[in-house]
Amino acid sequence: MDIKQIQELVKLINKTNIGEITIEEEGVKITVKQKKDPVQHIIAGGQSGQIYTNAPQLQTPSVSPPPVPVALPPAAEISKTDNYITIKSPMIGTFYRQSGPDKPLFINVGDEVTVGKVVCIIEAMKLFNEIESEVSGKVVKILVQDSSPVEYDQPLFLVEPN
Repeated sequence: MDIKQIQELVKLINKTNIGEITIEEEGVKITVKQKKDPVQHIIAGGQSGQIYTNAPQLQTPSVSPPPVPVALPPAAEISKTDNYITIKSPMIGTFYRQSGPDKPLFINVGDEVTVGKVVCIIEAMKLFNEIESEVSGKVVKILVQDSSPVEYDQPLFLVEPN
């Protein structure tokens, strides 16, 4: 199957209500799906066994919107309640309040934090990432238990700004 045949197949799919079509010819299998979400197409070559993903000739403009750049929000955001600043987790992982079992806690309720001060560690894939405060103020509340899993953008601390 050549490129023109594949393009004609994509045009045919766009004009009809067919949700998915799979064609296998001479050891080459092509699947085209029509969805509103971005679609990943996989083409497996016959003799060489090469696999191509997201082949540009199969992506349809009406199906695949252009990628939107994702900007990570800052770890600290202003909370709308009580005028506290919320320090949030910048990643998924395990939350630790100290660097080791015999080490002191990074911060406690009532402690003053400054910009750049390490407030906790989040372990992600066996890497220990020091999380630094992006605000200055007094720690009002610790929202996460030590050694517990945290999600991206989950609130960790409430800080009363200076």
